[in-house]
Amino acid sequence: MTSSRVSAMHSSMSSRSPAPPWYRQRWPWLLMAGPGIVVVASLFTGWLALTTDDAVVADDYYKRGLAINQRLERVDRASALGMEAEVDIAADGRVRVALASLSSDEDAHPAVVVLGVAHATRGGLDRSVELVLGPEGAYVGRVEPVGAGRWLVSLETKAWRLPAVEIAGEVRTLKLRAPSAPHG
Repeated sequence: MTSSRVSAMHSSMSSRSPAPPWYRQRWPWLLMAGPGIVVVASLFTGWLALTTDDAVVADDYYKRGLAINQRLERVDRASALGMEAEVDIAADGRVRVALASLSSDEDAHPAVVVLGVAHATRGGLDRSVELVLGPEGAYVGRVEPVGAGRWLVSLETKAWRLPAVEIAGEVRTLKLRAPSAPHG
């Protein structure tokens, strides 16, 4: 090679700027973004799991599972008695329940019934109240006012149970009726 050509190559190589350091390049950052997002998301998920309530999962789920047969027997008893109820829940929490039955059995009209109002997803909002037989033949009592949302309303005694009916929004009057076919 001639000396002029060698000096020309040498001058062109020296005129190039040196490569920027790795942290000034976009590719390493782009490649690290995916795992970085996963780490941040997993930290957030861990924080969320530790700080929120697991109200949907019952602590005594096994006992509740064992008690389902007793509950079904009480629903069958309500069917045999031909139980129906009209439940009125006023905005201020006053409750009035009119019971009807095809039977004259003493279990059909007890002195006290229990009204259960359960939030569909938040167990901490569940409430239960005993209603006593009033002078007009209706059961009366007061429950903490029910707000908007999805609620399950049930009526029961030790002898029978009318299954829960789901209500949404500001429904204040509903009918509870025993199923016609027993659970066998």
